[in-house]
Amino acid sequence: MISNVFTVDPWSVHEPELDVDLLGQTESLFALANGHVGMRGNLDEGEPHRMPGTYLNSFFESRPMPHAEGGFGFPEENQTLVNVPNGKLIRLLVDDEPLDVRYGQVHDHQRTLDMRSGILTRHVEWTSPNGQRVDVTSQRLVSFSQRAVAAISYEVSIPDDAGSDALLVVQSELFANEQMPEITGDPRVAAALTKPLAPEHNSHSTYGARMTHQTKRSELRVGAAMEHQVFGPDDVQVESSCSKNVGRTTVICRLKPGQSLRIVKYLAYGWSSTRSQPAIVDQVEAALDASLYTGWDGLVAAQREYLDAFWARADIEIDGDPRLQQAIRFSLFHVLQAGARAEKRAIGAKGLTGQGYDGHSFWDCETFVLPVFVHTNPRVAADALRWRHSTLDIATAHAATLGLEGAAFAWRTIRGEECSGYWPAGTAAFHVNADIADAVLRYVSATADTDFEREIGVDLLVATARLWRSLGHHDSASNFRIDGVTGPDEYSSVADNNVYTNLMAQRNLRGAADVCVRHPREAERLGVHSEEIASWRAAASAMVIPYDEKLGVHQQAEGFTSHAFWNFEDTPEENYPLLLNYPYFDLYRKQVVKQPDLVLAMVQCPDAFTPEQKAANFAYYERITVRDSSLSPGTLAVMAAETGHLDLAYDYLCESVQMDLADLENNVRDGIHLAATASSWTAIIQGLGGMRSHNGTLTFAPRLPSAVSGLRFRVLWRERSLHVEIGHGQATYTLEAPTTGHAPAGMSATSSEPVDLRHHDEDFTLHVDEPVTLDLPHAPATGVVEQPAGRAPLFRRMHQ
Repeated sequence: MISNVFTVDPWSVHEPELDVDLLGQTESLFALANGHVGMRGNLDEGEPHRMPGTYLNSFFESRPMPHAEGGFGFPEENQTLVNVPNGKLIRLLVDDEPLDVRYGQVHDHQRTLDMRSGILTRHVEWTSPNGQRVDVTSQRLVSFSQRAVAAISYEVSIPDDAGSDALLVVQSELFANEQMPEITGDPRVAAALTKPLAPEHNSHSTYGARMTHQTKRSELRVGAAMEHQVFGPDDVQVESSCSKNVGRTTVICRLKPGQSLRIVKYLAYGWSSTRSQPAIVDQVEAALDASLYTGWDGLVAAQREYLDAFWARADIEIDGDPRLQQAIRFSLFHVLQAGARAEKRAIGAKGLTGQGYDGHSFWDCETFVLPVFVHTNPRVAADALRWRHSTLDIATAHAATLGLEGAAFAWRTIRGEECSGYWPAGTAAFHVNADIADAVLRYVSATADTDFEREIGVDLLVATARLWRSLGHHDSASNFRIDGVTGPDEYSSVADNNVYTNLMAQRNLRGAADVCVRHPREAERLGVHSEEIASWRAAASAMVIPYDEKLGVHQQAEGFTSHAFWNFEDTPEENYPLLLNYPYFDLYRKQVVKQPDLVLAMVQCPDAFTPEQKAANFAYYERITVRDSSLSPGTLAVMAAETGHLDLAYDYLCESVQMDLADLENNVRDGIHLAATASSWTAIIQGLGGMRSHNGTLTFAPRLPSAVSGLRFRVLWRERSLHVEIGHGQATYTLEAPTTGHAPAGMSATSSEPVDLRHHDEDFTLHVDEPVTLDLPHAPATGVVEQPAGRAPLFRRMHQ
């Protein structure tokens, strides 16, 4: 864990000194992105590094997917996010000695990620092996306002007391087909690609270079360009060159003590599967010209303006725990970076911070990431669902291959094709289809965006409803069963009537029926008739929801509570995660849960369970959930809070929000855990804030753990901005007047109409600028809940 490496600050992540052994982690944590371009937080000079990385959303290479034993319908190709030309590189030579933190003497080395400005700042004081002292300060940003653009300000100075001048050579590079490190056997790590980019074009100017490449199998074309502004002594010399894979601008000058050299580097990227090489060159050139026109100061100002608008809408203020405050803002910042300018492309499980999971997008985007955007920046959520819609033809063809109707969306993918070669997950995890449908329903409920529902929602809901009607069947007792599927818990597989899957499918079927009634023209276009709608409603009403009458709990899947229990007492701590140390067949036949499948069902479908059932289910599954998935603690925090275990909810919230900053799973080097960072928002808003949507009414049931003295947040709801302030005795709700200032599309409220809400069991109406303060009832009495031996919440174990 590396949580103690960083200074605790509410608005920044500050690394006071460099630890080379932790570069893999900090490269991910200090990554900058805007949803379109992503850059790992590598050192300016490029070395040492753990994993170099510059990414463009959905720019990938295909590769064959061999199977030890093939099967009908198995995917034949995988897709892997490609490291595009690296423009971060700025190498400094001081009197022929390259700046390298492993040599000479580092007097000071600090890095700061400022989450209000969106800038990564690095300051280095270094003495070369031959005794020359230099100070280097760099600032890096990936622009939210100009999505194809990144920029770096790099300044070198000679201290006044240095005693002698120095000859400086700065080599600013654009480097393609970097050598990548070896990959371990961990299935969560990406596959290595060797020189995936075939050069097409290169050129240079006095102050920059341009190049285009094309991937060899997927045939995607990428363009990259750089240009520089140089500020220094009058005798500064600048020249540039470009070959197939390396563009270089060299700046040479001699500095005296007290003098400085500053270089501003502008970068532009673009890619396409259809545009020609000249068109890509023009596209990138135009983006580069726009960045030069704006200038460094203009990009910095626009970045701050964008983030001011974001934090005004999305910030969460927590009193009583400074480290928690820092971590939740860090989480929100990375969620924003992953999706802000994705614009109808996938949002990957690692965002654009690393190549873990090959850069694939999973079901957890719709389930964990999109709710954050639905209530802070709905446009991003709509765009992510439009991307899913763009893959509908692929999903329809996949369903047909499996002998099913409707659409079977990929469990993991970049472009839409299934990329999991492990069929119990990739093929049988059909719940992804209901997760997509659920995201549509939640988005429409929260925004009242009827145009989206008509143009996008109907297609997605009908296609997924048809899948469930085809996949399931009515048995002899007229119950509707969905057999042989894999739910969210990856330590169970190919089970009958998984509760999460069945409840989400039920919601999907009813939602599709309702939307077809609201939009009869679209339903007719899709060939939906009243008989089909009736069949969806009948299947939903007869859905099998397994329940163990003897134990008084729901079964994760039919027969699950009859399985033998995992031997937790004799499982050593070093054998977690279990998937890396035990065969799947043994995991599948035991009562052991990787991620809280049944608990997630209670969070996503709260009306399907009574309060008593929630308490009993939570206590039962808490004893067998080992949290080998980063998705676990955020979900557990929500249900712990709802069932009255407030201190446990706090423990799980801390675990969720520190997942990356503290490197709790020892793999943040491969990229941040985007869904886990997003679930931190869920743990607070739905957990401590108790926010739910019931039949179109937004409800709150807030309670705070003892470690938190106050909580404040905002959510967007049907074009209104709601401010919620929670203390230990009361909660205050305010409907804010629409803002008149400029805010990016999707991040502002436009309505001042009153809104009906519910606080615990009390209904009330909120009017603009008329706050309502209500008392908090006592939390329900609870019994003790226990975790598997050795698997108590991590932060509780650390402080025992």
